[in-house]
Amino acid sequence: MERRNHMQNDMHLTQLASVGQIAAGIAHEVKNPLTAVKGFLQLLKEKNDANYIDIAQSELENAIDILQNLLQVSKPDLDNEPTEPIDLTVELESIIQLFQDQFYRVHLQRELRDSGNFIYGRRNQLKKMFFNLIKNAFEAIPDKGTVTIGHQASDNHITVYIEDTGSGIPKDKLSQLGTPFFSTKENGTGMGLTLVFSVAYQHKGEISVTSEEGEGTRFTIVFPKGAGNTGIKEVNRLDLETFKGGNLSEFFIYNRDMFEQRLLSEAVTVRDKINEILDIGNFNLLDNAHKLVLYIVQGKEYEVISFAKAEGITWAKHSLTLAFKLEWIQAVRRVMWEFLYNYDRINGHTTNKEQFYGLEKQINELMDLFLSHFFMNYSQFKDDLIRTQKEMVMELSVPFIPLSQSISILPLIGSIDNVRYDIMEEKILDQIGKENIQTLVIDLSGVVGIEAEAVHRLINLIDGIKMMGCKTIITGLRPEIVKMMIRNGLSFESKAVTKGTLQQALADYLTHSKLGGRQDRELLPPSSGAALNL
Repeated sequence: MERRNHMQNDMHLTQLASVGQIAAGIAHEVKNPLTAVKGFLQLLKEKNDANYIDIAQSELENAIDILQNLLQVSKPDLDNEPTEPIDLTVELESIIQLFQDQFYRVHLQRELRDSGNFIYGRRNQLKKMFFNLIKNAFEAIPDKGTVTIGHQASDNHITVYIEDTGSGIPKDKLSQLGTPFFSTKENGTGMGLTLVFSVAYQHKGEISVTSEEGEGTRFTIVFPKGAGNTGIKEVNRLDLETFKGGNLSEFFIYNRDMFEQRLLSEAVTVRDKINEILDIGNFNLLDNAHKLVLYIVQGKEYEVISFAKAEGITWAKHSLTLAFKLEWIQAVRRVMWEFLYNYDRINGHTTNKEQFYGLEKQINELMDLFLSHFFMNYSQFKDDLIRTQKEMVMELSVPFIPLSQSISILPLIGSIDNVRYDIMEEKILDQIGKENIQTLVIDLSGVVGIEAEAVHRLINLIDGIKMMGCKTIITGLRPEIVKMMIRNGLSFESKAVTKGTLQQALADYLTHSKLGGRQDRELLPPSSGAALNL
């Protein structure tokens, strides 16, 4: 088994190092968008059409992305990240939360055992590797299925496995996984898995893949176990620029490009989401992060609150995942402290302890204030939206079906509580007055549950219906509802005519309609509760 794993590793290392293979991939992947750009530039010479510029720019961005992905694998931008003891159960748990929007269709099975064991490595590189594997697992499932994420430790090793019940990979393609520009996805470049293999090998990990078409795929990565957590983390010494007399705000403004680079490096699991978020008009994550940092270091409390409110509503309005926002803000916080350390270092450590703790208090309080108002406004917007949608559904759930000018059917379905009853009462009385309904057939056969208080109010409503000159017929009472009414001393007797089913009421109506062509007002029983004389 060990010998086979070493052979697999050697094979993939050979693939990753194959200059000819990579060069061929670059030629194929980059040539297509560049050819398209050339063609649209020629068209632009002939026809001055702005659409050609947009398409050419899009194709150039595709080519740049491909080259950037290749550079990411050959020389990761996280190479200067310090190594530290890492509990992979903690990292896996935080990554899992980023896929909450998939839980409605894919069941997530956690098998995270043996927490408190560590490997020694670069946290953000590992997070990006696992993010890609978990993302692939969800994407491999076209409809419903299960993704299993496991962690276990032995004396010398830590094993992580990610398994899906998706479409699977053909056996003849398994040996090509991790090769640059090879992908089983229709529009994939293969660079995600190339990065996975690259990061695993950098951490002395061994990867094995098993897959069955139509059944699913399992990735297993075995790492050497590292030393325990010392509780001490290294601080990055950044190559930042400053100038004499420059304050902290100016320092952030002056080094904005480096701030954004470090932020993207820290928020590795959010990177793939950034382009999707940037597609939303006037909503730029990097710009907003820089704006928030300046408000905080300048101590602008009101601006922080106002900004948090706007951000909360925007994220809620576009149904952006909260887990991504929290991951992003935590990355902003980490990079901000990284910059504060380097600002003090570059200026000769002139900040005394009292100043440092005062600054720490201001930054943390304002960041917490931002998060608090962000979540409050996000939740408020969502609550208002749910309430509005519920009222809309309730409005649609009181459908009147006219049988004639004076007789209508009201079929009710689902559950009836006091909130829904309030909407029913208003609409029923308004409709009776508007349409001059003389007989209302309320069918309850589709009602799966009704509160006793709602039944009591419905009985009172029937009195109100009678006051408006309309008679009520109740059909389709389910046994469980009748039992509940008996237990609570409730009854429709002397209030309305009851029929077992709507079909029985309609049959009586049709039968009596054929007898002598009586008027609708004569087709109903007296209020004594006699049989329905339709």
